[in-house]
Amino acid sequence: MAKVTGIGGVFLRARDPARLAEWYRRTLGVPMSDGGAVTFHWGGAETTTLALFAQDTDYFGEPGQRVMINFRVDDLVLVLERLRTHGVEVLPQTEDSEFGRFGWCVDPEGNRVELWEPAPGM
Repeated sequence: MAKVTGIGGVFLRARDPARLAEWYRRTLGVPMSDGGAVTFHWGGAETTTLALFAQDTDYFGEPGQRVMINFRVDDLVLVLERLRTHGVEVLPQTEDSEFGRFGWCVDPEGNRVELWEPAPGM
């Protein structure tokens, strides 16, 4: 159907990812890994990941972008095609991994948005 079906993740830039992960563990009880990530399971195959990235990561695009949202989509190719027809800036690269397919667009305020079509069973 070419639509968003949920939030796959929220990614934060951190000056000190290990220290921030420890803060989330200690103060909020979030079971973050030492690498600064946790995946919440909502039932069935639905998950949402919170992940911390180093301050100097280029994964988010512009250095001033502190947060990137990952939206779960049902058909990455069709979603990207629809975005292009609406004049949305779609980044030319896509990525296939064991987790599924990924693509990126940029919202009207310049924020990179990640789109994720999960692998079957995820």
